[in-house]
Amino acid sequence: MADFMIRFLICNVFISVIIGILMIAKRIFRNNLSSRMQYNLWFLLLGLLAVPFMPFRLIGFPQIISWISGQKSGSTPNTGVTTNEAAKTNLNGSANWMNDFTLSVNSETPSVVGYILLGIWIVGILTMIILVIKSSLRLHALKKSSLPLQNPKVSRLYYCCLNEMKITKDIPVFSTAFLQSPIIVGLLKPCIYLPIHLISEYNESDTRYMLLHELQHYKHKDALAGYLMNLAGVVYWFNPFVWYTLKEMRNDREVACDTSVLKMLEEDAYEDYGNTLINYAEKVSLTPFPFAAGLGGNMKQMKRRIINIASYEKPTFIKRLKGMTAFILTAVLLLGLTPFISTYAADESHYQWNSSSENISYIDLSAYFGKYEGSFVLYNLKNKTWSIHDMEHAILRVAPNSTYKIYDALFGLEEDIITPENSFMTWNGENYPFEAWNADQTLQSAMKSSVNWYFQAVNEQLGAASAYDYIQEIGYGNEDMSGDFSTYWMESSLEISPVEQVELLTKLQNNSFGFSPKNINAVKDAICLSSSDAGTFYGKTGTGRVDGQDVNGWFVGFVEATDNTYFFATNIEADSGATGSSATEITMSILSDMNIWK
Repeated sequence: MADFMIRFLICNVFISVIIGILMIAKRIFRNNLSSRMQYNLWFLLLGLLAVPFMPFRLIGFPQIISWISGQKSGSTPNTGVTTNEAAKTNLNGSANWMNDFTLSVNSETPSVVGYILLGIWIVGILTMIILVIKSSLRLHALKKSSLPLQNPKVSRLYYCCLNEMKITKDIPVFSTAFLQSPIIVGLLKPCIYLPIHLISEYNESDTRYMLLHELQHYKHKDALAGYLMNLAGVVYWFNPFVWYTLKEMRNDREVACDTSVLKMLEEDAYEDYGNTLINYAEKVSLTPFPFAAGLGGNMKQMKRRIINIASYEKPTFIKRLKGMTAFILTAVLLLGLTPFISTYAADESHYQWNSSSENISYIDLSAYFGKYEGSFVLYNLKNKTWSIHDMEHAILRVAPNSTYKIYDALFGLEEDIITPENSFMTWNGENYPFEAWNADQTLQSAMKSSVNWYFQAVNEQLGAASAYDYIQEIGYGNEDMSGDFSTYWMESSLEISPVEQVELLTKLQNNSFGFSPKNINAVKDAICLSSSDAGTFYGKTGTGRVDGQDVNGWFVGFVEATDNTYFFATNIEADSGATGSSATEITMSILSDMNIWK
């Protein structure tokens, strides 16, 4: 929750920008959009305000188009993958398979700043809820003190209005001395409350217009809109742009209701309706209740409504068509911006993959993963096609752990800290929990046994600044080295997704980095696991151990076959038992059933 709060605040920056865009769009199209359309645009914004709380990552139009294209071209290709239980692959037949050694790290303390912000936000919400409850109690007191409408003239006029608007629902009318202007209250059981002073000063046309106005609120379900607006005000109590939006939405609601009433009237009655607002401008006021809709408003709002009435003309077909076009354009613009205000979009733990130009097939490999959550990503270099199990996890960034050592070694080679000819390092004599670590190392032996101290020594000579420059140069994951410099890749700040792992391996194979070819080959030799007439298999495991539990397992690599190259990345997560070895077993079963590597 602490991390969510920080992302939520980032989303609010985008929300404020989108509000500004909507205000500009409304101003540009104000001569084309009807009053009702201008009001309805605010509902799109209310929908956007719910986006940060959606427990999934939204996709944009490019991803939607890509998915539709994939459906048209056919779904999962015939890869030969069976859905039977994953077979256990014997990994002991080759001495070159890597040892999956790792050290445990302690779980990180959540962000203190995030918790402080979360606390402030919750206190603000509770305060707003108390204010809403107080207003609701006042409304309840008003209901108890109100009396059923007894004026026969007003009653007859009211039923005429119901018939005129073709409303069959029985909506009770009450009179009260505690209101200055009429209101309609209630979502499931709506009731209209009329001030006694308006009843005692009965004027048929004025009363008719007021009743029609309140019934328009009922007809357009404005009570529901009131609940949504108040919920938005409670949740976004700290955002002044949202509060301004809600104020404008309430104003537009009254203007839209005025327009709906005008549509029912003859042109010579427009002036009378406007005079009703003018005559009662000093008597009516804003409703003090959070879930009520009424005729009232302040003088500035009244002036705006009267100007709208004075300039109203019944829309022609062309004007309605222009209005619908302007509404759709604005709606498409707002929906296109929706992914930017998702907390997942603001979350660096998800790779923002532009997959619209990629040929992607989604495959179900759940049977291979068993108890583990995770993903499998395969890239076919010859066909330029992707096969992905569980896209959500495929773009989820997690700690790379020992798979990062592929690139740490490459950086060390580029800086001549080690060389292809001489990568020897002397053991410092410290006793480590794995016997293979307690010996002198070369790049090949250190990579095979995932010897932490060897790569930490490379890093120390490389220096934080140079390491960060290289990470930025190759675009490694989230490029975050803010964790401890000796362990930033071990369940710490540096994170990468399976898709990014495959993309980097492709660049490594093609040397898109522009590094020395002999250094690229030295790294490839270090991660070479097996070679035969069928091709060469490269790979590196990684295990994330937190508080003594294996929670994050990796196996990444590629297969150089005689006529193609396949790049893969498997990541698994669990409360325990998620190791690089387990990820390797899953991967080998999948590759075997795909006839890529036996």
